[in-house]
Amino acid sequence: MQNTPNSNRVNIVIVGAVNSGKSSLLNSIVEQNIAIVSSEEGTTTDSVKKAMELIPFGPVLFIDTAGFNDNSKLGNLRIEKTINEIKKSDFAIYVIDGNNFIESEYQENISILKKYSLPYLIVVNKEELLSEEKKNEIKSKINNCLFISTKNRDSILNFKKSLIEKLNILEEEPSLLKGIVEYGDKIVLVVPIDSEAPKGRLILPQVQILRDALDNGIKSIVCRDTELEEVLKEEKNIKLVITDSQAFKNVDKIVDNRYPLTSFSILFARQKGEIDKLIEGIEVIKTLKENSNVLIAETCTHNTSHEDIGRVKIPTLLQKKLNKKINFTFSAGKDFPEDLSKYDLVIHCGGCMITRKNMENRIKFCNEKNLKVTNYGLVLAYLSGILEKAIEPLK
Repeated sequence: MQNTPNSNRVNIVIVGAVNSGKSSLLNSIVEQNIAIVSSEEGTTTDSVKKAMELIPFGPVLFIDTAGFNDNSKLGNLRIEKTINEIKKSDFAIYVIDGNNFIESEYQENISILKKYSLPYLIVVNKEELLSEEKKNEIKSKINNCLFISTKNRDSILNFKKSLIEKLNILEEEPSLLKGIVEYGDKIVLVVPIDSEAPKGRLILPQVQILRDALDNGIKSIVCRDTELEEVLKEEKNIKLVITDSQAFKNVDKIVDNRYPLTSFSILFARQKGEIDKLIEGIEVIKTLKENSNVLIAETCTHNTSHEDIGRVKIPTLLQKKLNKKINFTFSAGKDFPEDLSKYDLVIHCGGCMITRKNMENRIKFCNEKNLKVTNYGLVLAYLSGILEKAIEPLK
């Protein structure tokens, strides 16, 4: 459980006005003093995160945030960070101080969750201090709210039960392979070993595809591109070959139309977002002009080298294909630029480090700015002249 990537956990953000008891709730849920609790407003500045197994639901990540309606000197910056966490999360717990309920403030804050289509559970904290009259007043203004006391363990256990019921109706992140191959089928995973490959381990997309195959009873053969020809000669009834995107051209030549071919990154594009919209982004490549601006966005941070796929290979191949100078900007990690006005296209990594909800929000945010997004694997397939072939297995 401890090794479950945060991108595979349900990310649950805890939000509400300052001093409503968000940190106390997190501490009560995990039964540890994870977050600092104080009567001073604005105690929580940066997000506090705690991964845990929410039995019987499964692995989750709780994120305690700075409060809304923070009027301190750094309030706007803290609220901006809270909104960034909302964009990346799958579910929200909205906490209200029952003794300090302001309906207009509540409506304003809930509208932020609705803006990002984030499902939520409303909890009214400090129940032990509330009269029946006060509780009825709050109930008349908020449907389906849950009254809790972070000082009462039974109350927190009931809250967890309600939370799990809400989480159980969330749409599960779809399988990477279901609908493409079936139980008992055989696939080949092509994993090139170069200077970008981490010593002694596979990278996360390769691990997740392999695990997905195991979960669905799909037989997997893992090899390097240098051994692929030998594997294809020895094995029969292969249903799909999946390659690292940067080896697309070489692997396509070896496969030679004998079997369907796609990439790890394209499979993640299918799982994490609306792949049709990402394919539309490929059309923008054809319209790029001299000195067009392209944002290369990836969600992990790592040391780069002369073989880096996002910072070296894609820019080099793209400019060679277009025979034009393109201006590239790079972003890394889980933050995404707010100002997209200068860009003509976003080329995004597969998104293995973020949740589907986060990726969908990024695509939606870009599209609202009339900016198209595409994906590493799709771009490399296009530049290799095999885009249609690479997306055919997904249809």
